[in-house]
Amino acid sequence: MLEIELKVRVDSLDPIRQNLINRHAEFQGKQHEHDIYYNAPHRDFGSTDEALRVRYTDGHVLVTYKGKKLRDYGLKAREELNTTVESGEVFEQILDRLGFTKTAEVNKWRENYRLGNTSFALDLVDGLGTFVEIEVMAENDGADVTGKIQKYAKEMGICGEPILASYLELLQSTC
Repeated sequence: MLEIELKVRVDSLDPIRQNLINRHAEFQGKQHEHDIYYNAPHRDFGSTDEALRVRYTDGHVLVTYKGKKLRDYGLKAREELNTTVESGEVFEQILDRLGFTKTAEVNKWRENYRLGNTSFALDLVDGLGTFVEIEVMAENDGADVTGKIQKYAKEMGICGEPILASYLELLQSTC
């Protein structure tokens, strides 16, 4: 799958939340996400622009591989592969035994909304502040998706320079 998203730093989540409610967006819950990022022993993900993440949220564990960012869409786009695991602790032990190393942790509180096949995340990220992400998962070609995301952003009053960096990269750049 190809993840295409617009991420923008915002001063307040309240007006965007209200716009989503006014448009009858489906509220899909609020959760704390604790992300642990790993680096591989055989290549540096920082250099290859990849990511391997173990996400703990509400009793579930999701393992995600994110491929190199694709610059063709004007927004942040990359391959994303996800799978759930029964035990994050055991999976982390496996990574450790294979020589993977923890590189960073990110904590965020996220509110999720959905309009059709478009996801909206209202995020409060420890050490960074508040952000909105508009995301669509595309099968192959994301050409039509970029325009759709930008249209939604305008309608919701989300303005600002698109942030192509991940929360991990933003946190690492503040250190």
